[in-house]
Amino acid sequence: MSSEPSNDIQTNKDLGQHWLHDSESLNSIIDLAEVTSKDHILEIGPGPGGLTELLLAKATHVIAVEIDTNLVSKLSERFKDNPKLEVENKDIRDFNLDKMPKGYKVVANIPYYLTANIIRRLSEAENPPVVCVLLIQKEVADRLLAKPGKLSLLGVTTQAYWSVTPGQIVKSYLFTPPPKVDSMVVKLTRLKDSLVPANNSENFFNLINATFSKRRKMLSNSLSSSLKVDKNTAELILHSANIDPTRRPQELSLKEWADLTKAVFTK
Repeated sequence: MSSEPSNDIQTNKDLGQHWLHDSESLNSIIDLAEVTSKDHILEIGPGPGGLTELLLAKATHVIAVEIDTNLVSKLSERFKDNPKLEVENKDIRDFNLDKMPKGYKVVANIPYYLTANIIRRLSEAENPPVVCVLLIQKEVADRLLAKPGKLSLLGVTTQAYWSVTPGQIVKSYLFTPPPKVDSMVVKLTRLKDSLVPANNSENFFNLINATFSKRRKMLSNSLSSSLKVDKNTAELILHSANIDPTRRPQELSLKEWADLTKAVFTK
């Protein structure tokens, strides 16, 4: 995804490019991010630069990471007189987040197909942003905002690191070309104390991944299968974490996932 249509720039379907051309929606992203003159911003997939222009008007520095070489050239030309902007021709998955100063923000319209990958990378980074404001597929935004009972793997792994706040819904017709679904702005605010157990993040995510792969099963069954232990042992582990073995993965709170990880992996 990206910002602002341009008659001389063709979108690349393989890169999930859709230009957002609605000024109200673009400004709502800036407002939700609370961009100030003290902020260093990482923008992912700036496209032709509609959102970039608004960011440059408020932030002290913007690093725009764009994989499309054609767009990098046009961005560099468009903002050649603005020293606040640094454009990097790179896949965001290869960008070194340590390059950003502490306390930076991410503000971006990101490709739908990269949403989970980007969020996890920002979550687990040694130098994470303090705030991310992202325009993503509405259905995915709903998963990020879900409460226990409707939690998904992505919801758990996101809420373990971030407080998630809903923003404006952006209708598909406001993009060129229009995507097949509506989008939504979400704000991720870094938790001061992550719910991922200290020095146990790999175990935490492995456990959640394995259990959610059998989300229709009761926890006693899915845990037994995941850990390759008998059902009685799985039930004892769950009871030690004060969790009813008949519950299902989507029903647990973030604290219960942390407690379960501790019960499974602490000897």
